[in-house]
Amino acid sequence: MRRLEEALNTSLFERQTRGVALTRAGEALLRNARQVLASVEQMHANLSPFASGIRGHVSLWANTHATHTFLPDDLAGFLKQHPQVSVSLEERTSAEIVVAVASGEIEVGVLADSGTGAGVELSPYRQDRLVLIVPAGHALAGRAKVGFAEVLDHAFVMLHAGSAIHTFTMNAAAALGRHLDVRIQVRSFEAVCRMVGAGVGIGMVPRGAALQVAGLSEPPVVVVEMDEPWAQRDLQVCVRKGAERSGFAQTLVDYLRASGSKHRQAAITAGR
Repeated sequence: MRRLEEALNTSLFERQTRGVALTRAGEALLRNARQVLASVEQMHANLSPFASGIRGHVSLWANTHATHTFLPDDLAGFLKQHPQVSVSLEERTSAEIVVAVASGEIEVGVLADSGTGAGVELSPYRQDRLVLIVPAGHALAGRAKVGFAEVLDHAFVMLHAGSAIHTFTMNAAAALGRHLDVRIQVRSFEAVCRMVGAGVGIGMVPRGAALQVAGLSEPPVVVVEMDEPWAQRDLQVCVRKGAERSGFAQTLVDYLRASGSKHRQAAITAGR
């Protein structure tokens, strides 16, 4: 340990009669050492699939909405069809996804924003809307539709800060010159539904997520349509404009596009 201190030219430990304690430099070294070890472990995790026969890997970034609603089923189907491929899915904001795809850091993204700028190509994936969820018996539960301005006096249950839907909702309130009364922030749409059902507040989630988890919530929640043009939050597959993608990445893109087309056609048929 003394040799390490000499090499770094700083004291890492305070020698005491009953042992040693870390100095601030020692604490910084410990944090960095843990990060290095975590990176090594992650490297092993990333490489281990290749030793077991995996021949391809695709990095996919998606926003909160896609990650928690449609992608789990679609990725399960894709991986079942292509056992030689592995996929790493990271939850990021739409803005981060666009930058990463445009720079070539990743090949495929799924996001909710349209008109995101030069450097990327967008194609339809799924159609969805933001809806309001309220506890059974709530004053808004009997409404067919509500405007966003009508609900701003109520306490909200929100997805965690940094999530795309959190940022979007806060910005929508700010555009009206208002601030949301956020009672609690949670990590999943299921948790939002459970908190709303328990009467903590109201929430705003994608309809796809509400249909998946609202019926499982106990106590139950009621879904109310948002009468706002921005409530339409269609998801899109994002790729770099003009770039050649690896075979596995292109196969995933084609699979997501086909899945989206199938569900859109089914929705049209059901609406007839």
